[in-house]
Amino acid sequence: MDYHRQHAEQSQAIRRVFDLQNHHQWNVRARTASQRAASLLRLKECIRRREPEIRFALFQDLRKPIDGPSEFSFLHEIDTTVAQLAQWMQDIELDPLPEFGTAKSFITYEPKGVVLLFGPWNFPFALVFQPLVAIIAAGNCAIVKPNEMAPATSRITAQIIREVFPENEVAVFEGNVELANALLELPFDHIFFTGSPKVGRAVMVAAASHLASVTLELGGKNPAVVDGTVDLREAAKRIALARSKNAGQICLCPDYVFVPESLQSDFITHLKSAIQSTFYANGTIDKEAYEKIIDDRNFARLEGYLRDAVARGARIELGGEADPNDRTFHPTILTHVAPESAILQEETFGPILPVLTYKHPEEVIEFIRARGKPLALYVFSNDRSFIEHIVQNTSSGGVTVNDCFSHCRDVRLPFGGVNTSGIGRYHGIHGFKELSHERAIFKTHCGKALE
Repeated sequence: MDYHRQHAEQSQAIRRVFDLQNHHQWNVRARTASQRAASLLRLKECIRRREPEIRFALFQDLRKPIDGPSEFSFLHEIDTTVAQLAQWMQDIELDPLPEFGTAKSFITYEPKGVVLLFGPWNFPFALVFQPLVAIIAAGNCAIVKPNEMAPATSRITAQIIREVFPENEVAVFEGNVELANALLELPFDHIFFTGSPKVGRAVMVAAASHLASVTLELGGKNPAVVDGTVDLREAAKRIALARSKNAGQICLCPDYVFVPESLQSDFITHLKSAIQSTFYANGTIDKEAYEKIIDDRNFARLEGYLRDAVARGARIELGGEADPNDRTFHPTILTHVAPESAILQEETFGPILPVLTYKHPEEVIEFIRARGKPLALYVFSNDRSFIEHIVQNTSSGGVTVNDCFSHCRDVRLPFGGVNTSGIGRYHGIHGFKELSHERAIFKTHCGKALE
């Protein structure tokens, strides 16, 4: 089959499903909380039943440990959503205002309509289904595109969606960037994308042509800032393990850490200890407990960051080794990194941690402000005034104090970026609202009172 014919048939298949959903959305939006909850519970049951297959697929794609926590923590969000969905769906009646007499004002939550969902490759299972929970809870239809860079997980994701949902409610298409571009040609009501800022901008341009709303979960240069009042050993351990989790391929990973100049040596010692005890128990890296880099291109990109940093004067304090045969990139600590180095300009998305020093907090604030608004900010301190000063004088999608990732784990909190690190929020009720249209309703009488 020639390329043009294949492309035309693919476009026709996508259009057919989109039209089905566009028509059927009016039935889906009318479903009660219990009906939407039933769909979510069917999804959860299918995932639990196929969990061994999912874990094996994640191991194939990213070498995620078979018996690790992997990508199933989002399932508790289904339980939270099911328990609270009826309450979320209730209309909100506002207090009456004297100038409107007996008229009544309401806010009601209606679905966006038909949603396009793009999954990322770093958490190729969880970051498809966690947004999908919010999409379904809000009463939308969806077309899902898993990430082709994680093919084994993409296949099991597609199988689960087809098993649980009819295609006129939730459908899935697997493919590469050409498929993504074909999907973006359609007038979706909302697009949910998780990935790089570069691709996020392209998605936003496509959405603008149809005036579709967007949720963009992107990334950025997430700083960690440490002061002298905190337990230095514990802070180093938490930062080291956060930087190394999923081989650093997490949008929330600390991208660099600032420590007081006088504490750098001790901090480096603690970082090394944490990494060596976790990943080098027998003197060599434990590849069963440490993920691989997703592909050769990203592996080469990380090697390039390291070469560039060293060429500009950086010192490798730990690591630096990388095996191209299985794409294992060892946890690496750098000091004396020049500010103009690529690794301090671009999101690293790998297990390399530059350790920077400061004499005054204003140096830290100026550095953070110069690199766009990050997805996360981590402050390690027991000094309330120091914490407040750093937080109030910077901007980020979220903040965790004295730990990493925790603001994301609490599903009561909105999760998302700001400007360069993303647009929109989800998790819990915030996802329900993100995938809903807040509709204003004003009711008054015309000759006689409303019945």
